[in-house]
Amino acid sequence: MPQPRLIKLACQSCKRINYWSSKNKKLVTKKIELEKYCRWCRKHTSHKESKK
Repeated sequence: MPQPRLIKLACQSCKRINYWSSKNKKLVTKKIELEKYCRWCRKHTSHKESKK
């Protein structure tokens, strides 16, 4: 059974890493993109998976 891997989620506006999440890289091949709150931008922005 494949193990989920930790990934970083970075804000697309200020490029800061705000969240950590996990995904199964064998089942999910695309980069994850979520709407999350950024405390530096002080608003909900798009957060995309970034490189480690």
